[in-house]
Amino acid sequence: MSPVDDRRDPSGRQRGAARSQGRTQRTAAAPSQRRRGSDPARTAAYDVLRAVDGSDSYANLVLPPLLRDRRITGRDAAFATELAYGTLRLRGRYDAVIAQAAAREVSTIDAPALDVLRLGVHQLLGMRVPAHAAVSETVGLAREQLGTGPSQFVNAVLRTVGRTTSEEWEQRIAEAAGDDELARLSVTQSHPLWVVRALREALVGNGRSADEIEALLTADNGAPRVTLVARPGLVDQEEVLEETEGAGLVGALTPTGVILTGGDPAALPSVRDGRAGVQDEGSQLVALALTEAPLDGPDARWLDLCAGPGGKAALLAAVAGERGARIVANELQPHRARLVEQALRAVPADAVEDVRTGDGRTVGTDEPGAYDRVMVDAPCTGLGALRRRPEARWRRTPADLAGLSALQRDLLVSALQAVRPGGVVAYVTCSPHLVETQLVVKDAVKAASRAGIEVEPVDARDVVRHIAPAGYVDLDDDRTDVQLWPHVHGTDAMHLTLLRRTS
Repeated sequence: MSPVDDRRDPSGRQRGAARSQGRTQRTAAAPSQRRRGSDPARTAAYDVLRAVDGSDSYANLVLPPLLRDRRITGRDAAFATELAYGTLRLRGRYDAVIAQAAAREVSTIDAPALDVLRLGVHQLLGMRVPAHAAVSETVGLAREQLGTGPSQFVNAVLRTVGRTTSEEWEQRIAEAAGDDELARLSVTQSHPLWVVRALREALVGNGRSADEIEALLTADNGAPRVTLVARPGLVDQEEVLEETEGAGLVGALTPTGVILTGGDPAALPSVRDGRAGVQDEGSQLVALALTEAPLDGPDARWLDLCAGPGGKAALLAAVAGERGARIVANELQPHRARLVEQALRAVPADAVEDVRTGDGRTVGTDEPGAYDRVMVDAPCTGLGALRRRPEARWRRTPADLAGLSALQRDLLVSALQAVRPGGVVAYVTCSPHLVETQLVVKDAVKAASRAGIEVEPVDARDVVRHIAPAGYVDLDDDRTDVQLWPHVHGTDAMHLTLLRRTS
């Protein structure tokens, strides 16, 4: 870490040499112009929000290279990350605050100015940045990016916001939302109303109480832990823990998980060379469940039907290599297939039969009964990964479900065709939505039966509990599938169904 990286004061301002360095870079400008700018961390967060809004980019893909290119590291990088991600997660709450403070609907505010306001409100209400610093630095950002006129509007709105506490604002926007409990939660917990309803239905449909909805929404608004996967046969959990130099904890759900409490995962040797990777522990658990599910007959050829970007494929391939099995990784998009190849770079060549580009819906008819284990990590709404992809909640609509569920059903039917009798298929989504999980499985099993393929459920709960080091995972005892939850398990809301083909 350079001296500049460690010179951000508690208010979120740069200080000392860091601030001097920023002024030195602008000495050619007039004094009035030198006061117009903002610091690099806030500018980076603003650029992320503009990319997300203006070009449908994903924050988790935009921010890391932006920080690298601008050499923003250490505390500045952490500040920019929290500012960008926190603002995106709580956008709905902050828009309700802005509407009241500005006395106008946010739809009437120019998008760039609205993004600046959201950043300022997050500093005032969601971060430990003193009000004077939050306002002055955000107004400086507005001057730099938008000009004097918009900056005056930003200044007026933020000063109004700063005169009221976060708790008081939450009460105000809740009252403005009306008497409906879910409508209030939609505003205060910053989720579209249709998502709130769908998540509550998913809780009930998986044997949990509807009263857990607020805890689930709150968990969605928290920053997820950085979790590493130690890929078996390439590096073990203890080695990764040693590399973290005290900044790692043993995962609670898998023998491969390491929770990183500080530092840059890319700085670890095992991550750089592909023996380890960054992967949510829920994703690790569902992949390992496929490898541990009991099957009848040989266990030599595996398939990852929707392999991009490659995290689960790499874990499956590592286990396959230990057992003398081989994996085929299939991906529809060529650029994602290249990411799969990169993820598999440390896996022994004899464990990977092929990385191919193709439509997973045709694999079952092209290669009927050719595989012993098949992973279907289906494209989905991503409603279970809103901590990591906060913009997804604002992009998805109920209309997306029809097309996605049809695709998911077709992929699962293809997988059931591709697996041999006695083999096992894992159906996985990072969404708990009942349409994408239980209903898709039900429809796919019926469609496969009409084609002469019969299946039986494998109790995924027993498999998962066998994998977990503690031997216990809080799961619904009335179902054979598994639904993980951020507020219960600390993971993404991953769904897992295991099916064994019988004929």
